Amino acid sequence: MTTTAPAAVLDRAGLDTLVTTLVAQGRTVIGPTVRDGAVVLAELSSGDQLPYGWGVELDAGRYRLVPRADGAAFAHSAGPQSWKNWLHPAHERLWSADRTPDGDPAYTPEPLDPPQYAFLGVRPCDLRAIAIQDRVLTGGAYEDSRYGARRRRALLIAVECTEPGGTCFCVSAGGGPAAGPGYDLALTEVLDGDGHRFLVRVGSEDGARLLEQVPHRTADPATEATARASVEAAAGRMGRALPEVDIRELLATSPDAERWNDVAARCLTCANCTMVCPTCFCTTTEEVTDLTGDHTERWQRWDSCFDLDFSHLHGGGPVRASARSRYRQWLTHKLSTWYDQFGSSGCVGCGRCIAWCPAGIDITEEVRALDAERPVSHAGGTGER
Repeated sequence: MTTTAPAAVLDRAGLDTLVTTLVAQGRTVIGPTVRDGAVVLAELSSGDQLPYGWGVELDAGRYRLVPRADGAAFAHSAGPQSWKNWLHPAHERLWSADRTPDGDPAYTPEPLDPPQYAFLGVRPCDLRAIAIQDRVLTGGAYEDSRYGARRRRALLIAVECTEPGGTCFCVSAGGGPAAGPGYDLALTEVLDGDGHRFLVRVGSEDGARLLEQVPHRTADPATEATARASVEAAAGRMGRALPEVDIRELLATSPDAERWNDVAARCLTCANCTMVCPTCFCTTTEEVTDLTGDHTERWQRWDSCFDLDFSHLHGGGPVRASARSRYRQWLTHKLSTWYDQFGSSGCVGCGRCIAWCPAGIDITEEVRALDAERPVSHAGGTGER
């Protein structure tokens, strides 16, 4: 719900107060910081831990942290993690069971008392990704109650992009560097002759109450204009772009394309792309026991369609045994059949799958190659075929 509260401005001290206020409220603040040669997401206790003065250089299979002279806090692109790591953890216990003296199992569900998260620095692409995961995991008849509990308690502080990376393609994926709906507060970083500051827009009542507790001033027209111009300029500087074709139809009609063989020869089926993707949601469960056999636990962990056993059928082996079929399944689901299940694409254009692929496979290049391979009567166009 968007409120009618006027835009505000925070300075760097105000941003630090924002973080410390959230911590004082008992929230677990997760935001970007520099660690191990990358901008990662981690728990923050103060605004000083933000990556001031750091940017990144991105390309297919390449990520590099680089210093910036302007001291910007959010002039970096998406790193290897997304907010999925906290809302939909890679590994979590669901229940445990112990054998009673009578020999019967006694089950104990894992307590459902998630932290009150405050996510600081949510990029517009990741804001869209959270909305997609909301539809997948809470929008149907069978809600993931653990995800839902974490999500309902989370506060989202978005940061609009003014410095897109070399692997970003959110505009061609239907988004953009401007924050869409779903945030509690949205920040836009501004650095110019008038100083270093952050334009703040309010998106919810929770966001409005939080802003009231932080020193700020009403936004001036110059700051609003500069912020808006910076975001609009970023939309024209994307490092990548999906082709302007009906990708849903393209993939639905290309199961036998030769390009699948080409990409299979390069793909390691390592599942990096699904692990870093902010919308991939597949899981499996496993039971573990202690040495006595008297105690067992069920754990849920991320799974991937690149795993050979992902499509295993008892007595028949895996349905998708080749790298070709597994990559085709991932790309076709992400950009085509996701619409049939959830009403949208499963891609937000964050570019993580490109940057963190050890083989440097580029999803935008693969779609473009599939389109180029189509017969002339079907290729090109604007998606209105």
